[in-house]
Amino acid sequence: MPREPNIVRGDERFRIPPALTVPIGLLPAGRRRAALCGAVALLIPVAACAPRTAESRPAIMDAVPAEFTSADSAAPVEIDGRWWESFGDPLLESFVERALSGNPSIGQAIERLRQARAAARIEESDLYPQAGATFGAEERGIEGAPSLPARFDLGIDVAWEADIWGRISSESAAARAEYRASAADLQATRQLIAAETARTYLAVVEAQAQVELSTRVLATYDELIRQLNLRVEAGVTPQSLAALAITDQQTARAGLEQRREDYQRLIRRLEILVGDYPDGIDTLAASLPDVPPPPPAGVPAGLLDRRPDVRSARHRIEAAGFRIDAAEASFLPSLTLTGSAGTSAASFAGLFDPLTLVWSIAGRLLQPIFQGGRLRAQLEFREGERNEAIEAYAETALQALFEVETALAVDGIIANQETAFGQAAQAAEQATEISTLRYRAGIESFFNVLESQQRALNARSAFLSARRARLFNRIDLHLAIGGGLEEDPAITLAARNRENADQ
Repeated sequence: MPREPNIVRGDERFRIPPALTVPIGLLPAGRRRAALCGAVALLIPVAACAPRTAESRPAIMDAVPAEFTSADSAAPVEIDGRWWESFGDPLLESFVERALSGNPSIGQAIERLRQARAAARIEESDLYPQAGATFGAEERGIEGAPSLPARFDLGIDVAWEADIWGRISSESAAARAEYRASAADLQATRQLIAAETARTYLAVVEAQAQVELSTRVLATYDELIRQLNLRVEAGVTPQSLAALAITDQQTARAGLEQRREDYQRLIRRLEILVGDYPDGIDTLAASLPDVPPPPPAGVPAGLLDRRPDVRSARHRIEAAGFRIDAAEASFLPSLTLTGSAGTSAASFAGLFDPLTLVWSIAGRLLQPIFQGGRLRAQLEFREGERNEAIEAYAETALQALFEVETALAVDGIIANQETAFGQAAQAAEQATEISTLRYRAGIESFFNVLESQQRALNARSAFLSARRARLFNRIDLHLAIGGGLEEDPAITLAARNRENADQ
């Protein structure tokens, strides 16, 4: 069916003759039946034509390469629905599961999905006849005069707008597309919360370890100050050297307090993510887990089909296209059929007398002629919505590709950093052992031992940060390729409905 049959865009000028509203009930009985039959016959073939959705292909799709430039190979992607289990940390798994069941952001996304589903049902209801029943009773009288007869009324009214040009079905299709977009939004929210919870948990574990290392660093400075004070008292070391050491000591103390602050903030952030009161008393693992192997990234085209945020943006393009179809159909005539039947009697029992039954049926054909530019503006508005949705899709797709390419590109770099810091820490710890042995043998001073300890602790701190960064990047890669939580959001919504019913 053509998109614009015989119309000039705008709501003031049409090539088809404008049809006026004609009450069918005013026609003679024979012509009335013919008009109604003709209207119904008109609806059968025309209403069967599906509205053409304004589909658009974003330009970004033409620029997507066949393979990721940062990937070693285009191995088939295998989505790990529970990727956080690959870290081998039961406490991490527990926190993620708690977040998925108790995070308020996920609860909000579920309720938005519920609203979208209800909105789709509302739009779909316009495709069907609307019926209502009426009942009335009236008793009248005049002061000082005999009572007048009572009056009872009972009736039913039916109205139906025929979806001749697909306007109503297009609005319904747009609402269904919005529902699919909300379902994808829910899945994206769950993935984001799972990733954020895992990242925060690992950050807390690292912060806890950094506090322990900073405490040990400060202890070495305390011992250094004690040794220097003894040498100052003996006149072997100048007071200025002790003062410089105190400066380093207090700097280390401030660093320790900063580590403690980071830990307190992060542990409470983790508790908020899982929906708990932020009291900062949760138990964590003693050390960071090993880095699991990276998941295969697949190919860019598959990514755009797999990422829930990209799917959501695509569904919103579909919804905008359907709304354009509905806006264009608003330029064309609309046909409304109405019917009513009822009885009226002086007693309640008389309402059921067949002889009191009165019925009517009418058709109304309305062609817009002049509405002050409203229809044209409405169409331009819908086209603007569609164009905005296309740009939003392009932005989302580019961001998805950027996240995958970046996670793949920096993975090896971060791994090299971790290796270098690990080797530095091992070398510094080995140097500390040698300095300690030489000190006990009387070959080396205790100051060299303390300096070696500080270097070893600082190197170990840098290694922890590199390990945490690599773990973060592994999480980012899982999130970027759209991994995890492939469960149908409708199941999540149904589960929430059952929970509400039980309460």
